[in-house]
Amino acid sequence: MATIPERQTSRAAGWSRRIGSFSLVLLLTALGGYRLDLVDTPPFLWVLAIVALLAALALLLAGLALSRLWNFGDRGGRDLSVGALLAVLVLAPFGVAAYWATVYPPLRDISTDLDDPPVLDTSDRTSDMNALSPPTPGEQSLQAQAYPLVTGRSYNLPFETVVDAVETVLDRRDWQLTAPYPDINGQSEATINAVARGFVIGLPADVAIRVTDDGEQVVVDMRSASRYGRYDLGDNAARITDFLGELDQEVAGQVGATPAE
Repeated sequence: MATIPERQTSRAAGWSRRIGSFSLVLLLTALGGYRLDLVDTPPFLWVLAIVALLAALALLLAGLALSRLWNFGDRGGRDLSVGALLAVLVLAPFGVAAYWATVYPPLRDISTDLDDPPVLDTSDRTSDMNALSPPTPGEQSLQAQAYPLVTGRSYNLPFETVVDAVETVLDRRDWQLTAPYPDINGQSEATINAVARGFVIGLPADVAIRVTDDGEQVVVDMRSASRYGRYDLGDNAARITDFLGELDQEVAGQVGATPAE
């Protein structure tokens, strides 16, 4: 009399569920700790890399378990389904970031004045951060093509009025000033420096806003440079256009004027 072999439970399915669950918990814990300033940026980026590897491993094990289930009738369909679902959930943000890296130009330092960018405060920058250097002609061309709205502002207004408007807009944001607001008495140029957080996971970027009275108009230029990462995925350009757009509204609300052409 023939005997029917007992169905085995797939170990790969169980490990897929365990590793997938751990990768999700690790991702949420790292994000929460980073947002609360409990984790520095370099360790946080390493944890993200580990999370991606763990999720990829969970997905691979789910595939192996599915193969065993299909060919040998092993048990573990629920475990491999949970493991694959968690792995895909964890890997989704990395996939979106990879897609953005193909859409946005490979830039990480954006300025409204490419010939003479505002000077950033480098007092608390460390050697593991991105190096600051003047934009190459290729980078200037990439920025001009990708971000045509990143342009400075000119106002036919008193210097003090424009500086006050810049400070008002800054006060509405949770950016961290690297120094108190400058004393503008008797000055024709002022630069305000701050550290801003990214829109997605909160990676830091150095920001400089320069207000200059050239004798005819008051010119506002802005620069934003990511401290970490090869690409900024459009973060710096979005920060500049958003800030300067709000500055236009603030100036118009104060004096009923629009930016000069």
